[in-house]
Amino acid sequence: MRYPEAVNLPFNATLLAGGFAPATPGIPDDGAPGLWLVIRGNALVVEVRAGLPFLPEGGTPDWLPAGLEPIRFGTWQGKPLRAVRISAKEALPAPLALEPFNATSDRLDDISLTLGGMANQILHWSGSSRCCSRCGGSLEPLPGSCGRRCPSCRTEHFPHIHPCAIVLVRRGDEFLLARKPEWPEGRYGLVAGFLDFGESLEECARREVREETGVEVANIRYVGSQCWPFPSQLMAGFVADYAGGEIRCDQNEIEDARWFCAGDMPASLPGRRSIARWIIDRFALGEEAS
Repeated sequence: MRYPEAVNLPFNATLLAGGFAPATPGIPDDGAPGLWLVIRGNALVVEVRAGLPFLPEGGTPDWLPAGLEPIRFGTWQGKPLRAVRISAKEALPAPLALEPFNATSDRLDDISLTLGGMANQILHWSGSSRCCSRCGGSLEPLPGSCGRRCPSCRTEHFPHIHPCAIVLVRRGDEFLLARKPEWPEGRYGLVAGFLDFGESLEECARREVREETGVEVANIRYVGSQCWPFPSQLMAGFVADYAGGEIRCDQNEIEDARWFCAGDMPASLPGRRSIARWIIDRFALGEEAS
């Protein structure tokens, strides 16, 4: 298996161990050449060389619009890392191209994918933490951290991480997969949803399966987690056993749900970069399926 443990999945920091060093927020940028994590929409700007995508490297690219303030968030193998977001209207000169984070192919290597995800999460927090949610005042940086402080009411704010439960339901040799209407044609994945007030992650998994498919589950087991920086989720993965009920789709969330098996699979599954695919491969189709 490409990712033997969930911790090895893209977007988890373990993939960067030994090569990544975070920068202390607020330290002035010396402008040294480095790697550029440029986000446009839900895609990473890459430089195509010999048909393969690479992160742009060097000094400030001349194709970046004037007036943007990149965030230097660390180094990769000693090279500065800078994150910046550009408008969807910005044209990209050759050999630049867009590589979507949710692409069905695995053209981006795991390191570039993980650094890009981290940049996306940092830029999201930077863009959504300008005003105090308590009094509406303008926030100021907290020295030496990613946090912000409101000078008006003194409330401190820190990056918001949103926990989600994602669950594979098994019934003998069968497993339950669901389809959202916005997904590519033929794609099915796992039931997932955000944690609600007063819930444990296991309770969230049970509720989401019930609400979206009408199915009851038992014996819920945690199997792994993944940072999912779109924009700032933490996916907690579970496997559960079918405990009763007939499939009844919640049309507000999903358009279809079915029982599948190894010999009868949907046309498309989530990308291998996701914990959804890792759970399916390992606990529905792999050595842990029994």
